[in-house]
Amino acid sequence: MPAVVNREECVSCGTCVEECPEEAITLDDEEIATVNKEKCTECGTCVEACPSEAISIE
Repeated sequence: MPAVVNREECVSCGTCVEECPEEAITLDDEEIATVNKEKCTECGTCVEACPSEAISIE
């Protein structure tokens, strides 16, 4: 399964966007991280990079 963002925990820092090697994460209109499930390869880079632990791979 692709990465999942807990919208309530996301602090809109953009670290995951910068770190994702597949460019699968963007910030939406509310500045919350959003994962493109078709691009996500489940590498876990975003999980490790997220300072608020808002991203997981289930």
